[in-house]
Amino acid sequence: MRYLLLCCSNEKDWNGLPASERNAIMEAYGNWIQDLERTGRHIASAKLQPTATAATVRMQHGKNVVTDGPFAETKEQLGGYHLIECADRDEATSIAARIPTLRVGGTVEVRPLV
Repeated sequence: MRYLLLCCSNEKDWNGLPASERNAIMEAYGNWIQDLERTGRHIASAKLQPTATAATVRMQHGKNVVTDGPFAETKEQLGGYHLIECADRDEATSIAARIPTLRVGGTVEVRPLV
């Protein structure tokens, strides 16, 4: 089965970390992805630009409306994703539990693909 791991964190908190800590976390991410590739579980990953670069599209009164920024006011923002292949939800959550940003307050939503 394929699962999408949606990685969220608070952009302000992330940017407040010392650069050395952010770099160490991103290096750990690289190692985590390499491990998934070695085991044939990694399909795709991407880090997203900050929410300030986002646009949201809605329909109001039959017309498309585009606004700057994310779709909702939240404490956490979607920062990236990983698409993985694994046997079941338990394996997917076990893989997600090793994502390096968890140790600095990040969260990961694990969703199976249809």
